[in-house]
Amino acid sequence: MCRLLRLLSALTVLSSFPAAVDGCDVAESVCGAQAPGDVVIGIMLPSHGKVKAVHERITPENFDCSEFVLSSFVRSLAVIHEIEEINAAGFLPGVRLGYLMCDTCSYASRALQNVDHMLAINGSLDVKCNYTDFRPRVKIIIGARYSEVSIAVARLLNVYMVPLLSSSSSSPLLSDKQRFPVFIRTVPSDIHQTKALAKMMAYYEWNWVGVVYGDDDYGKAAFQSFLRDAEANDVCVAYQEVLPHYLDHSNSEERIKQVAQMIRSSKAQVVLLILKSELVMALFKEMVKTNTSRVWISSDAWSRSSSIAHMEDINKVGDILGFTFVSSKSESFDNYLKNLTVTPGGHNHFIETYKNLRFNCSSECFSSNPPSYCADLLRFKSHNACKFSDPQEQNDDYLVKATDTSEPFLHRVSVWAVANALKKLLKCNSSTCSGETNFPPWKLLRELKKVKFEFQNQTFSFDEHGDFVNGYDLVRWEKDGLRRRIQRFGITGCSCVLLFQTPQSRCSESCPPGSVKKILNMSCCYNCTKCEEGTYSDAWDLHNCKKCPNETWSLKGWTECKPRSEIYLRWGDPHPITIIAAAAFGVLLLIITFIIFLVYRNSLPMKKAEVRLSCVMKFGLAVSFASVICFMGEPTVHLCRARQVMYAMGFTLCVSCILVKAYRTFLAFLPFGQITNRQLHKLYKPPVIVIVLTALQGIICLFWLIFDSPDIDDKPPSPQSMKKIIQCSEGKTYIGFGIMLSYIALLALVGFLLAFKGRKVPQEFSETGYIIFSMLMYLFVWVCFIPVYITSTEESTTVQPSAILVSSYGVIFCHFLPRCYEALWGSKTDTLESILRRWRVISGPSVDLTPQTDKDTPTMNTASENSTRASVSSISTVVMSSETLTVVSPTDTEMAISPMFKEKIHPYPLFTRQVTKLRNRRRSLSF
Repeated sequence: MCRLLRLLSALTVLSSFPAAVDGCDVAESVCGAQAPGDVVIGIMLPSHGKVKAVHERITPENFDCSEFVLSSFVRSLAVIHEIEEINAAGFLPGVRLGYLMCDTCSYASRALQNVDHMLAINGSLDVKCNYTDFRPRVKIIIGARYSEVSIAVARLLNVYMVPLLSSSSSSPLLSDKQRFPVFIRTVPSDIHQTKALAKMMAYYEWNWVGVVYGDDDYGKAAFQSFLRDAEANDVCVAYQEVLPHYLDHSNSEERIKQVAQMIRSSKAQVVLLILKSELVMALFKEMVKTNTSRVWISSDAWSRSSSIAHMEDINKVGDILGFTFVSSKSESFDNYLKNLTVTPGGHNHFIETYKNLRFNCSSECFSSNPPSYCADLLRFKSHNACKFSDPQEQNDDYLVKATDTSEPFLHRVSVWAVANALKKLLKCNSSTCSGETNFPPWKLLRELKKVKFEFQNQTFSFDEHGDFVNGYDLVRWEKDGLRRRIQRFGITGCSCVLLFQTPQSRCSESCPPGSVKKILNMSCCYNCTKCEEGTYSDAWDLHNCKKCPNETWSLKGWTECKPRSEIYLRWGDPHPITIIAAAAFGVLLLIITFIIFLVYRNSLPMKKAEVRLSCVMKFGLAVSFASVICFMGEPTVHLCRARQVMYAMGFTLCVSCILVKAYRTFLAFLPFGQITNRQLHKLYKPPVIVIVLTALQGIICLFWLIFDSPDIDDKPPSPQSMKKIIQCSEGKTYIGFGIMLSYIALLALVGFLLAFKGRKVPQEFSETGYIIFSMLMYLFVWVCFIPVYITSTEESTTVQPSAILVSSYGVIFCHFLPRCYEALWGSKTDTLESILRRWRVISGPSVDLTPQTDKDTPTMNTASENSTRASVSSISTVVMSSETLTVVSPTDTEMAISPMFKEKIHPYPLFTRQVTKLRNRRRSLSF
């Protein structure tokens, strides 16, 4: 088995990475910088941006790199500088650190080739079954820049357990120690970055964003992590577009145009770019062509890219902000860049390449189609200034000005992490290191995971996943002339205010307080619906309405709950004051009319009105007026019961008296057969009628109070109302209330019918007109009362007392005030003769009681008992053929009408020659 594994590994290595062949020193050609040392650190960072014609590669020849990248070149110089600083400081006494730097050209296969050269011993890499005692010259590799490369390299280094320490690869996949046990990094995982991105978007209310990511391992993993965090923060992805991570891809240019069109067509104003800086630059060029402006959120891969910041028309693309790793400037490193030299005893082809491009003004940069990196190199020099004979001897401050020298801070931290781990592994004290320098790499990995050290007043250590958790800086690209300047404006965890007008980027408008979201197809796209009654929302963009606490309520669309106002007829309100005043005035009228009736009780109008019967009516009306007072104030059970019983008994007593009056007139003037007339006359007993009719109402009220008594209405208020109506309920079924009112209405209807039958009787003999009008008024008022009472919830308490007042005033104005007027200002000369004369004129030829001289009937002035027509004396009774009438006239100024009881009734026409029978009687008394 071991032989088979050796054979397979040898074939893999030989097929991909030829060692020394045909006298070619592959390590020197692939790894372009090195310096000797007791412990050698591998540096695997890209100084070039890409490998030429990858898609055309067929044979396993060497990779040809192009496009020198200054920012990556400066990162590698930062590592070299810190190694030299550690050596100069004697941090590891007696031990010198060396380095071997290889250019990955931002390509994973090239990086794998570099690994074999770094780990090769004597120009070859032996295949073994057990690499526990494997002791290569390079003990650790610092790199790579991109997660795609780090993932590939880490898989290979897992075989040898050589630690890979990165300062920029942030893919969450690399935190998996089962898959990548040798990988550690001085930057946080993108899990933390995507959480910070989603929180920042939620803070600025950007819930509708576009995402463009690369199809490499870094882009895919970061995008998936962002999707989870975005959902947790209610941020939705309007679109998600993928770009080939390698610029030389055959479909790259066409795909970039398609993505640019998607960005332009979407209403999402915020776009997250999880891409390499080269892809971002290509995409921005498309945006500039169409003058498309957006808010661009950068991932750490390009958030400090100086090449993008200095590209032409960069100010046209819109605002750019994002997250970058913790950074810090170093004066020592800046001085190193200003005086750039190769480490003594070593060589550095990358420095030579840079200086040739910078100071030798190579024809490559001054050709008709120069590479893009030449623009950076020649920014501060013209072709005419290229006069240096030896460019390797020249230096200037170009790198300090053209690049962000604070960005490689974590690369410098990486070197110090290795140095601190070596100090523990090599058992170093202040004077010497006693440990073996040719140790297996896995021992350094073990110590590196446990290291904890301070650097530039900050403490660094690795967590259980081999990651630093030291946060991010928030940066914004501010305009600086025609270019952009990267400005730090906060750190993760703070709520920092942006220095520009924050745009809106939402699928739907925010839902104001009082409404909530009704989700459509995704959480960020919704309609705003108002909160229903009894619920509320007191903040923007809530998902659910809150229920009102006890004793409070809200209407539709409210932002808070309030206690319902209690509604009842308060004593101080205008309406109750009006009702009370009307009731008091009604009682006052009753008192005044009562006094007038007593004073003028012997006058003819009062006799016609029946003083005693009228006084009983006044008492009933007074009780009705008093019941109105019980409708005022906060209702209680006793008030609810008392007001209905008082009204029922009082008004029933009044209507019973009116019915007796109507019945009296009905009996006195209307003809019936002898038997019927006799029976009807027997029923005319006013006290009995009034008492019986009122007692029946009392029985109705008694049963009502026993079986379905009025109580406080416990019906819940209307959901659409903030008023809690405290009112009486006239029983659960309202049957008792209906029977009570129906009984009064029945009495009123009977009285109306009786009066209507005697409507032709002159008013001087009866009150039929007043009875008809008052009963019609009562019936009309209460017929109108019923639908209003049923349909009006809030006004039902005021409807009934208003109806009571109107009907009571109707009785007063119809029955009492006219008689008072007649008694005070009426004619004093009305006698029975004048009344009868007027009745003759009204009635026509059917009645003739006018005194006249006839051969059969003497005149009315003859006092003889032999008169054959009619005689009226101080005590007389007039009997008419078609009507039975008793006229009682003790004096010439008094007259009352009451039924006359006779044994025989002989109807005779008044205008025949037959003699009307006259019979003397004593004075009849009315009730």
